[in-house]
Amino acid sequence: MTEKSAANLDEVICDCSGTTRGKIHSLIEQGIVDADTISRKTGALSGCGSCEWDIETILDQYIAEL
Repeated sequence: MTEKSAANLDEVICDCSGTTRGKIHSLIEQGIVDADTISRKTGALSGCGSCEWDIETILDQYIAEL
């Protein structure tokens, strides 16, 4: 893993819950590929909702790579 990609995984996607891009990727690798379950596992999407677009984009990118 490059330094840039490692830093990218540390990016906070949800400020309300502190959920990082890396945590979302970890859940995806475990087979969790829907926003509702990610929300239940992390608390993301349960506060202000400003992370919804980012989480949906991450999921869409994953699905496009299948």
